[in-house]
Amino acid sequence: MGARQVGKTWLMEHFAQKVYPKDTVLVNLMEDEALRVSIEQASLDPQILLMLIQARCGRRIVPGRTLLIIDEIQESPRALTALKFFSEKLPELAVMAAGSLLGLSLRHRRGTKSREPRGSFPVGKVSFLDVHPLTFAEFLSACGEDLKREALEEDQREVVDLLHDEYVRLLKDYLFVGGMPEAVKAFVDERDYHAVRRIQKEILRAYDADFVKHADETLLGRLRLLWKNIPAQLAKENKKYIYKALKEGARGRDYEEALEWLDEAGMVHQVFRASPPRLPLKAYEDFSAFKLYQHDVGLLGAMSDLPPSVILEGDSLFTNFKGALTEQYVLQELVAMGVEPSYWSAEKGDAEVDFLVQGGTAVYPIEVKAACNLKAKSLATYRGFFEPPICYRTSLARRSDGNLIRDVPLFDLLRIAWEIQDSIGAARRRSGI
Repeated sequence: MGARQVGKTWLMEHFAQKVYPKDTVLVNLMEDEALRVSIEQASLDPQILLMLIQARCGRRIVPGRTLLIIDEIQESPRALTALKFFSEKLPELAVMAAGSLLGLSLRHRRGTKSREPRGSFPVGKVSFLDVHPLTFAEFLSACGEDLKREALEEDQREVVDLLHDEYVRLLKDYLFVGGMPEAVKAFVDERDYHAVRRIQKEILRAYDADFVKHADETLLGRLRLLWKNIPAQLAKENKKYIYKALKEGARGRDYEEALEWLDEAGMVHQVFRASPPRLPLKAYEDFSAFKLYQHDVGLLGAMSDLPPSVILEGDSLFTNFKGALTEQYVLQELVAMGVEPSYWSAEKGDAEVDFLVQGGTAVYPIEVKAACNLKAKSLATYRGFFEPPICYRTSLARRSDGNLIRDVPLFDLLRIAWEIQDSIGAARRRSGI
């Protein structure tokens, strides 16, 4: 699952080349209308479906030997249902499926990431893999910087500190390019920021075409308004998403369905306010107070018409529209790590902590600072209220291991996840678990 053009088809084909190099059959239900229509009319007997696909593709499918890939499976509700029967009646057949808008075919419980599939979808018999834009570490590899990636992942601290400025330069490139594979490839091949921006604009136009094709006509206007308003909302000093900023008189209940559509399409991330920030965080989230992020920092910049020249302007890229790009980057790095963060804001005053992460028996606050600014009034307020074991502050400043506040460079966010895991392990060892 994942947003359109995030690399799902490439990933499936790459897997097939490695594991099933001589025996893979791939069908695309968006491109092959005749096959899609036939599946909708056919029996759900797996043998009948296999014969249908074989006849259409001119390739024999042998259970136990062949990998069947069904791309854009969301185009056929019956094909989704068929996965249940493949699993139950033909379990020896390896089947892989993907869909850019597959989330729209599954029903979410509001306020969670759990999926409650409709109808006879094979609950418990299908493994989900969420595909995200390339992370900064993956971007390093794409740019031929594997050794710099290894230095980060292996915590070669002295090397990382000595190369700090080079990591910052690469991070600036990443904030502009983002993690959409086609945009990254254009950057690697051409080193042309204008070419990258053209591709990002094309992706955004493709998303708008999806709105027109897949959304109800009554929903279309609200979808577009929500989507286009994300940069403006992130640029404001709001403690939560403000519907009235969309247009005069706008109310949350009028936009709930549109917001759910974008979420299920993998195009946005909602981060809910946790008050108080206690364990488990999910139990204290306020679904009426949230912040809305894009799924890719490069596309956020393209939506905002951020010019390529900003790359050359010192650290201004990190402070553009009040650090929204930096905050977006941190959010998508956390999501790619499998973390679903919350945030905190004070009931009175303007104190706010950008992200909260649950780890073991503690909640860890993460404050995102633009450039090298280390003023952390909100973090100090939070620490005074809740006394967390460790507070994290991420910026362009160099790494510092303080007892109460630890500074982590923006390019080394994996360090936070690892340190939290280490602290969880230490707590378990102390308690004998």
